Amino acid sequence: MTILFHILLDIIFPIFVLVGAGALLQRLIRLDLTTLSTLTVYFLLPAVCFVNIYESNMSSKLISRTLLFLMLFNILLILTSMVIAKVNGFDRKLAATFKNSMVLSNSGNYGLPVSELVFAANPGGMSIQIIVSIFQNLLTFTYGFFNSVSAESSGRDILRKIMRLPVIYALLLAILLKCLHIEIPEFLWKPIENSSNAFLAVALVTLGAQVAFLKITRISRPIVWIVIGRLIISPLIGLSVIYILGLTDITAQALFIASSFPSSRNSALLALEYDNYPEYASQAVLLTTILSGITVTIVVYLSKILF
Repeated sequence: MTILFHILLDIIFPIFVLVGAGALLQRLIRLDLTTLSTLTVYFLLPAVCFVNIYESNMSSKLISRTLLFLMLFNILLILTSMVIAKVNGFDRKLAATFKNSMVLSNSGNYGLPVSELVFAANPGGMSIQIIVSIFQNLLTFTYGFFNSVSAESSGRDILRKIMRLPVIYALLLAILLKCLHIEIPEFLWKPIENSSNAFLAVALVTLGAQVAFLKITRISRPIVWIVIGRLIISPLIGLSVIYILGLTDITAQALFIASSFPSSRNSALLALEYDNYPEYASQAVLLTTILSGITVTIVVYLSKILF
């Protein structure tokens, strides 16, 4: 109960304060959603990824074990989401939103605080979650963007749109500077860091503005499948991969917990940016975040028992 209380008070509540602020602003002054989503995708997201990768500092053994899990886990999750979308007959735009909502998790502003709470006495668990967060950023900027763009484009057009995204170059630059051990001067680092810090507030305010006039008269089939896929199927796949790879102790605990986080707000931003059923994506983020207060707590409890 203590973990559940802290998750609700320290993570869920602050998130919904910003979402509520966005909804209120939208109702009062009508924010420009297109401008907000473009600002987030093309400016703030690159800053977040650059900072995360540039500041990361983990051993090669820990990184390799975690990356092996993440690659296998996400491949299975992507394939599962494709099967569910196909069986349900979702059209291309809806399928894109469904797959992003199921595959992309909120490993940053949700996952990192949860891991910091759960692994307060063991920094290794927090290090693993940082790797997961970076991997999710990469997945968002590759698979997530490709998935969203491909709903209305194909072939060369998709590649051209992806290559125009500044976040790709922000990632490459961060890796290059880190590998060469080049220190960024304070007068440059400060604005980059400030932009990264602004991401959370702007993203959640944008999400709130998206759902300000949203009326949920019924829980539709796509939303039900997103909730099941993100909060139930995902941790089950994660647990299976952990057993397949023979992972144990803190590594198994951290990765099992990481597989249970709710849908990423980035899936809603991508849906808005490319007009792929943004109302479904927004509902998915809200519902999975609310319900994850229960499901994540169960997974944390099980991780302590199983590993």
